[in-house]
Amino acid sequence: MNILRGLWNRTQPALQGCALTIGNFDGVHRGHQAMLALLKNEARHRGVPTCAMTFEPHPRDFFAAVHRKPDLAPARIATLRDKLEELERCGVDQCVVLPFNQRLAALAPQAFIDDILVRALGVRYVLVGDDFRFGAQRAGDYAMLDAAGSSLGFDVARMQSYEVHGIRVSSSAVREALAAGDMERTAALLGRPYAISGHVVHGRKLGRQLAESAPGKGDGFRTLNLRFSHWKPAASGIFAVHVHGLLPAGSPPIPGVANLGVRPSLDPNDVNGGRVLLETHCLEWPAGLTASLPGGEAYGKIIRVELLHKLHDELKYDSLDALTRGIAKDCDDARAFFASLHAQTRRQTTRDRIQG
Repeated sequence: MNILRGLWNRTQPALQGCALTIGNFDGVHRGHQAMLALLKNEARHRGVPTCAMTFEPHPRDFFAAVHRKPDLAPARIATLRDKLEELERCGVDQCVVLPFNQRLAALAPQAFIDDILVRALGVRYVLVGDDFRFGAQRAGDYAMLDAAGSSLGFDVARMQSYEVHGIRVSSSAVREALAAGDMERTAALLGRPYAISGHVVHGRKLGRQLAESAPGKGDGFRTLNLRFSHWKPAASGIFAVHVHGLLPAGSPPIPGVANLGVRPSLDPNDVNGGRVLLETHCLEWPAGLTASLPGGEAYGKIIRVELLHKLHDELKYDSLDALTRGIAKDCDDARAFFASLHAQTRRQTTRDRIQG
């Protein structure tokens, strides 16, 4: 997928001719996926590429900062990396990431149409959601866009809300499910398990010292650390997880237990102090795994962690011994979850064989 960051940079070629959809696409949920499938179909009929336009930061993040009201900022479902990967997985040919700043916030609706949609992108077809608004003060609406399309020569359509089991699929619904720790409902809304990906980064390396088999061996609760770039993730707490990307493609995922949050039990002056981290401890470190990685470590490697089941919210422990016991219990609880999951899978397989 071709990615353009901004449209005012003259070193980047402007796109000419596309079928476009516009949105924040936080989570790229099943409603987004249905819209992108329709976009692909319309693009194919017109012989043009598909294009998704999104914004970074989220417009509500921008206005929350301007008005110094952090509560106005929405909890973030996905990092920009994960958003772009999901858009590519949905078959989007090119994505425009517009920096949402004062210049864009002040852009009049007609200027948005003339400067961005027509001059920069040469749109042939524009697909938006049923609640789409654009331009300064959100003054532009579907009727204005449709009228502009009629006069300027591009088609405009809107898609009504998408429902799953009678529930409207939206980023807000996904945020609510994640806040409640309901990973099953989250997966139903997303059409896949909720996951976070990124490069493994260095931490304090404290976990490997906890419960190590011998002093200095460093084989305790070692973790794979990913930074969640936004300060307000939609999910937080301790989870049973699957880790992808450590082993060769096609290998089964590695079960693990992970903490997503700010690690309240640790020194705020640690190397990642103040940052939201996803810290994952693999319950099974395959033999020879570390030897297969550069330098014997996973640092710098891109992995994807699926959050399958929430165990509990983050807890603050008053000592390293208490933290060690807490992690050990989390590992036991995660193993129990996976054992139950495997038993359920075996029962379903047996039923399928009998019915077949």
